[in-house]
Amino acid sequence: MEFSTRSLLGLAGAGLVAAGIGVSGLLQRVGAQSSAGTPGLEFRWSNNKDFKKLYYWVSNTERNRWSDYFLILKGKDRKAAIMKLDVTVPSYFNSDIKAKNVRLSYCQIGGALKRTRCNETIPAQISLTDEGKTIEIVPDSPVPPDRAIGVVMYVANPFNSGMYQFNALAQAPGDVPMAGYLGSWVVELTD
Repeated sequence: MEFSTRSLLGLAGAGLVAAGIGVSGLLQRVGAQSSAGTPGLEFRWSNNKDFKKLYYWVSNTERNRWSDYFLILKGKDRKAAIMKLDVTVPSYFNSDIKAKNVRLSYCQIGGALKRTRCNETIPAQISLTDEGKTIEIVPDSPVPPDRAIGVVMYVANPFNSGMYQFNALAQAPGDVPMAGYLGSWVVELTD
């Protein structure tokens, strides 16, 4: 049985197209399961000295999907112990956050070779105020500044994709009960 050059080229082309379709489907499935953290390069229109970007990691960035949020405060992000921590949630973050799905934990920061882990839960009273737009966390004892901590939330991502800025305000032990700005987590959710 003899094949012409044209037939062989046709078979080779069909094989390449079939392989490309298979790889494309695989890449789409892998991309859908990806997660995101603090971007390495970020552009802000009105960057000022009062804004401080904080490290975060989100297990799923697709809209309308359940996700674990790890909002991290490294030791270098704070100068004093924390007696009370408030996390403000953007008004346009249209998802219900429940206090039972929020915890404060000590974290080990990951990197290129290992994941960020928040295993040791810090005993704390957690409540939601301002119609669910402020998470108030009051640890049973002040949290020292020498270790990284994280606010870990299990929440459904909102319907709309976009950027959501969560702010951290902390109150240190002392005579003046005033909360100070620690920084912001700018979480990006995609389609």
